[in-house]
Amino acid sequence: MNLEEYAAKQSVLVPAGVPTPRGVVCRSAEQASDAVAKIGPSVIKAQVPTGKRGKSGGIKMADNAEQGAAAAHAILGMTIGGSRVERVLVEERCPIERELYAAVLIDVSSRSPLVLFSTEGGMDIEEVAEQKPDAIRRHVVDVKHGFDTSDAAALLSGLDLGPATDALGDVLVRLYRAFCENDAELVEINPLAILRGGKVVALDCKFVLDDASTFRQPELAKVASPPKMTDLEQRGAAHGLRFIQLDGNVGVLANGAGLTMTTMDVINHFGGKPANFLEIGGEAYTKAEVALDLVLSNPGVKSLVVNFCGAFARTDVMAEGVVMAWESLKPKIPAFFSIHGTGEDEAVKLVRERLGIEPYDFMEDAVKAAVEAAK
Repeated sequence: MNLEEYAAKQSVLVPAGVPTPRGVVCRSAEQASDAVAKIGPSVIKAQVPTGKRGKSGGIKMADNAEQGAAAAHAILGMTIGGSRVERVLVEERCPIERELYAAVLIDVSSRSPLVLFSTEGGMDIEEVAEQKPDAIRRHVVDVKHGFDTSDAAALLSGLDLGPATDALGDVLVRLYRAFCENDAELVEINPLAILRGGKVVALDCKFVLDDASTFRQPELAKVASPPKMTDLEQRGAAHGLRFIQLDGNVGVLANGAGLTMTTMDVINHFGGKPANFLEIGGEAYTKAEVALDLVLSNPGVKSLVVNFCGAFARTDVMAEGVVMAWESLKPKIPAFFSIHGTGEDEAVKLVRERLGIEPYDFMEDAVKAAVEAAK
């Protein structure tokens, strides 16, 4: 779940003690005009849960109230990254001396939090990583030890940051603490600015909340932007199914997130394109018809892979649900089954006798056949 900039600053950075500029959230040009009149020279920024707002015309300067109203009028109602701009953040303009970058995220390779810092702030970090990889400092955090001022000092060592070094180190420590306490997947400040006089201020903030932690972070969940979903995804959510619609042509019905992603990877390996992600487990018997209908309702689907692997969940029970759904919906596309684990003999027999489909001995063969059939 993504937080817009204003929410990330108010709900994450400010409680963590990270300095931010004065700002007011406005929903109209009139409100923006009043805000600029009180704040003075300001930056008017579109509030959407996506990046590249500046390149899209969603960030403008205003020296006075009249310019503030004009800027807000131009930004409100825009569509940026698929999101309509319904509010702007009017924020005091700061005298920037230097723009830096700081972030904390999960490092997949080490399975640990990773603190990033770069002197190349204000740019897309992906561009920095590609053009100047040495400009990004990295610190993999040992969660047993945490990240303290000595770690921050080591990360910033030799970067010629002058008197602001200690303040920057303090921000990094606070940022890591905020990352942990708020169950974040990512907290990023770009740019983290050194102002004239040496003050360090977070001029922007991107925050991504771990979806699985919303029960622990109800206040953050309230201010998070609702995920954009297709009609099929909304239908799946209404039935308690995690369905993600993709632009491929091979439908996927598998039990469990891991097996589903593996199946999608194998589809890609054989030159196909998966049409969906759909996590369904032992509940397949009760939700099979809804799940199958979701997969088949994607207009791009030309073939279907059904991949079941049971341990505690019995594959014959899951197969019974799919067979009943198939008999009810009567789809016309070719389907390719792979069934292994507890109850597989009964499941294979069930699919063979009631659907007239012979399951494959190997998942790879079922996927390969589905990819060929979708061409």
